[in-house]
Amino acid sequence: MGEMLELSPDEERIMIRDIALSSQSNSKEGDTFFLITQRWWQHWIEYVNQDQSNNSYDGSSFLEYGDLPNSNALKRPAVIDNSDLIDDSVSEDSSTGIDIHDTLLEGRDYVLLPQEVWNQLYAWYGGGPTLPRKVISAGLSQTELAVEVYPLRLQLLMLPRNDRTSIRISKKETIGQLHRKACEIFDLPLDQVCIWDYYARRKNALMNDMDKTLDDANIQMDQDILVEVINNTNDTSSAHENGSAQREANSVLVEPSNSNLSIAGGLSASRVPSRSYNADLSSSQNLNPPARDAENPYGSGVTTRGSVSGLTGLLNLGNTCFMNSAIQCLVHTPEFARYFREDYHQEINWQNPLGMVGELALAFGELLRKLWAPGRTPIAPRPFKAKLARFAPQFSGHNQHDSQELLAFLLDGLHEDLNRVKHKPYIKSRDADGRPDEEVADEYWANHIARNDSIIVDVCQGQYKSTLVCPVCNKVSVTFDPFMYLSLPLQSTSSRTMTVTVFTCDGTALPSPCTVTVPKQGRCKDLIQALSNACSLKHNERLLLVEVRNHLIHRFLEDPLQLLSTIKDDDHVAVYKIPKIEKNTKYLQLIHRRREHDSHTVSGWKPYGTPIVSLISCDDPVTRGDIQVIVNRMLSPLLRKSGNTEHTNTETSITKAAGDNASSDAYATNLVSNSVNKAGRMPTLPLLLIDESNACIDLSMGEDKVVKLPSSSTLLVYIDWSQKLLEKYDTHPLETLPEVLKYGPVSKKARTEPLSLYTCLEAFLREEPLVPEDMWYCPQCKERRQASKKLDLWRLPEVLVIHLKRFSYSRSMKHKLETFVNFPVHDFDLTNYVANKNNSRRQLYELYALTNHYGSMGSGHYTAHIKLLDENRWYNFDDSHISPISEDDVNTAAAYVLFYRRVRSDDDSVSNGA
Repeated sequence: MGEMLELSPDEERIMIRDIALSSQSNSKEGDTFFLITQRWWQHWIEYVNQDQSNNSYDGSSFLEYGDLPNSNALKRPAVIDNSDLIDDSVSEDSSTGIDIHDTLLEGRDYVLLPQEVWNQLYAWYGGGPTLPRKVISAGLSQTELAVEVYPLRLQLLMLPRNDRTSIRISKKETIGQLHRKACEIFDLPLDQVCIWDYYARRKNALMNDMDKTLDDANIQMDQDILVEVINNTNDTSSAHENGSAQREANSVLVEPSNSNLSIAGGLSASRVPSRSYNADLSSSQNLNPPARDAENPYGSGVTTRGSVSGLTGLLNLGNTCFMNSAIQCLVHTPEFARYFREDYHQEINWQNPLGMVGELALAFGELLRKLWAPGRTPIAPRPFKAKLARFAPQFSGHNQHDSQELLAFLLDGLHEDLNRVKHKPYIKSRDADGRPDEEVADEYWANHIARNDSIIVDVCQGQYKSTLVCPVCNKVSVTFDPFMYLSLPLQSTSSRTMTVTVFTCDGTALPSPCTVTVPKQGRCKDLIQALSNACSLKHNERLLLVEVRNHLIHRFLEDPLQLLSTIKDDDHVAVYKIPKIEKNTKYLQLIHRRREHDSHTVSGWKPYGTPIVSLISCDDPVTRGDIQVIVNRMLSPLLRKSGNTEHTNTETSITKAAGDNASSDAYATNLVSNSVNKAGRMPTLPLLLIDESNACIDLSMGEDKVVKLPSSSTLLVYIDWSQKLLEKYDTHPLETLPEVLKYGPVSKKARTEPLSLYTCLEAFLREEPLVPEDMWYCPQCKERRQASKKLDLWRLPEVLVIHLKRFSYSRSMKHKLETFVNFPVHDFDLTNYVANKNNSRRQLYELYALTNHYGSMGSGHYTAHIKLLDENRWYNFDDSHISPISEDDVNTAAAYVLFYRRVRSDDDSVSNGA
């Protein structure tokens, strides 16, 4: 440790902050960053901040690390000790030098410091070991800078001596540099050595383009490189011929995710400089990796069961349980296990523009082989995670994701990477035109296979019949479409509960919420009818339905055929009782405003509460006093009882007169008739009318002045509620507008009454109208129509994947259904649900795997239950921890994605007809 002047903790903090801020703006490719253990760094952070009353420094987030101990006696840290980052298990014959653990996470285990910051800390404290890492260009465009925390680790195999060694080398190093390193390690002359991409233990490509980077050559972490000694030019020539026979790009490179944190494999994907040394730790704390993995990533979980394979766990890299659970289910699908353990490389479609040039298939295949290898410790799926982040950025980083969405991406991506069809023909689908379903279905399937033919299609794809019926001309359209999985709804009922707030415009009552039950697939007319019955609507009244958002009317729901599914559970809906007249009227929309106060100033008028709507007759000229009368009537229920008695009595008489009118016309006429006389006895309210030019007209003066009505159907009026006015009116009833459906804890009844998987399937197959966004173009009407749609199962796959739709998404929230679904483990019989009656065999399935989701959206945890078919025994796969479970424990309310495999009997036909 070098000598230094004695600095106070705050002086150290300021000096490091200034050095960091200076280096932050000058980072470039080739710069060096240094790993420092999070444990020591956190100690130093607490030490230098102990005298600070708060953690805000000039607006910078540097050195802000949450709550610090309230102590003035923190000791200065000892020497820097990075030993907890070092992997002592590295073999002695390795040439990798000092190696770090494979499961480290930035922010949890280590921090990346710029060289200048490290040099200063090292000068003050000394210690080590020193762990430098280079800045490289990264990303698809190679324009982002990232710290290569994990350079490639390659296994060099030298023939004919059969020597082996491991090396670390940057993915940005060239093949020529790898060639020179190999020759130095094995003490061989450069001109007598050629190196091969020895991925999967076979010669895939001769690596003879010396200027090509290992990144561009698709060299992956932990793969083999063959170092071959050649004796003459004939051998070299032969090597070139063999190498050119194979495509080079058939291995998985290590690629960073686009997250803001370093991934535990490959690179720190945070843009340089790393956020970890100058940002709040809250981002890394949100990773929530299981403590068991952080403390002992290698020593826990089931690794072997004698000679049994398939019981290898996956380490959690930080909220990657969603990925681990889906991977384990796919890996333990027998057809996939056989396929990827054999030589599948010849089926990789390198040219498919819809695929990932084989990289996803290779990454998955390599991971599957590792998981099925006997005697393996839990695996860190870092290369696969990096590849996933490259091709599907939505799964990058360390946030929790939906395992079903990942599963859908994997199945589709693997299919395209392994599609045996190299050039997809263009095929125009023919309409059924009255032909037998069997003929049309076979034609559609043949057309599908002509463009899509892979192991994924062989195993997972089925076919359903889709029938559309035009509601106008009754045109019937039948198509037969493929499916990869079935997404089944969990709602067991066909009804829906909706809460709507009812307002009167005649001053007869305060607004009140009304809860009604309507058909789940119903339309607005059903809701209007249910509300009419519930609120005792008079014969001369009708209801106006609106959605309110941000204290303004967002949309009028006046189309009686509009689907109720367009109204989400977290929407706010109001309904207004207005006169039932067809005469010349407009809506008067009253919007409430009040001043917003902050701690220093009074800002402008802002909308609040719920708008109120009334009708105004346009047959006669409308004056400012007329609008005052109507608004007074609308607000009369809000008058405080301790207010002016004269006003109250006046409003009561007006209200009574309006309510007692037997004629609808008289009721409408009363909205404006004799209004000037009555206005003279009413309070003048601070009303502003918005005209067509968006100008504000003060309605509190000149009550006899005629108002120019807008050409639109709505007259917009603001009322500004001053504190003085609020002493006369109580506006609280306007300020609470409940959601259509307020979610609460799952009721005991919902928890105890199981929902059958068959019931979910029947709901999925039930006929229902299309949502407006999916309007169908009727070829007979030549118009887009809201057709009814009916699905039927026609052809079932070998492996049937069923997604239980537990998660619902709306504009402002995500909700999880905790419904217990009673699904069969054995004898899942779909025979009666298949529309193709020409196939006589029974459609029986048995469960062999499923994913589970525990907890709430975003912060929950995924596991998998998997049956090892060779053992006929169920296991719980919880990341790296695997434990046996009984079959009775398989079915829980956490079940999310189910994997069924066809049960074959002796009399099954060979045909895949259903």
